Amino acid sequence: MGNQVWTTIDFDKPGFQSDFARVPWSSDSSAYGWIPVPLLCFNGGDGPTLLLTAGTHGDEYEGQIVLRRLVRILAETEIRGRVIAMPALNRPAVLAGRRTSPLDGGNLNRLFPGREDSGPTAMIAQYVTEVLFPLADYAIDLHSGGSSLDYLPVAFAHRGRTAEQSARLDSFLAGFAAPNTVLTDGRGGGGETTLYACAAAHGIAAMTTELGGGPGLSPGGVAIAEAGLRRVLRNLGIAPDLDAPKPDIVRHLRMLPPATTIYAKADGLFEPCVQVGQEVRAGEIAGYLHGFDDVTSPPSTLRFEAGGIVIFRRFPVLTSAGDALVGLAQEVTD
Repeated sequence: MGNQVWTTIDFDKPGFQSDFARVPWSSDSSAYGWIPVPLLCFNGGDGPTLLLTAGTHGDEYEGQIVLRRLVRILAETEIRGRVIAMPALNRPAVLAGRRTSPLDGGNLNRLFPGREDSGPTAMIAQYVTEVLFPLADYAIDLHSGGSSLDYLPVAFAHRGRTAEQSARLDSFLAGFAAPNTVLTDGRGGGGETTLYACAAAHGIAAMTTELGGGPGLSPGGVAIAEAGLRRVLRNLGIAPDLDAPKPDIVRHLRMLPPATTIYAKADGLFEPCVQVGQEVRAGEIAGYLHGFDDVTSPPSTLRFEAGGIVIFRRFPVLTSAGDALVGLAQEVTD
């Protein structure tokens, strides 16, 4: 059947257009309905194309706020090249304030490249992969820790598959200039099924972010994202007159293997003893897990098996067996 998602936007037409990616969805209340995923296109002629997405997970708000602000700025800015923006990519999850879609349980950032016969979430992934990726030279998918994680502000990117792609990616990351940058090899965090990994596989210079976390909004994460996007738009020549602050020093990190991450081995209440960004040593106490069954028993003491920098920490106290509690990274010095 091919891709069933459609829009009225002509991506080759000069100027500004705003519509939806219409995702067919037959429900009890609307037999022939569609899900309206906001889609905007700014086309200023010759130049690179930058794809910007947020709301891939509905409970991550920093990117959603920044893209909504940015599209209003771009509407009044001279553009050279093209910007395609989707600030609420998984709109059902955004409306529900959930990581996954309430319609089909789909985690959009685990479903790329997508398919048209597996529900609306996979159809969104397929539309991005088959329709938008061929148009794009660069892509940024804005994430944060969401409801469950507090995250160190960081930009992630997969290593380029060619020297040319690597060079474009290095320049791209330097322009965004997140406080911390991690080059990954595709393992963990969704692997090749994430938006930015799938974009990289299509030859696009692509990155994603983590911009804080928790159920509220991180003002620091919002500021980092807006400053980074402004620098990228200016550096790529898409909006050369856009004001952008000078970047601070970027620290390069590498994620430690999942075996060094502390996971809950039982249900309980997680009492953390460390903060995101804190440097820790092997053997140091990460926190305590208070069990439910015997309130007279002491809590389990959770210790680090390696040293490093705390890159994420679970936000909710209420914890189930298997939950990731604390993850580590190390600074790259060579």
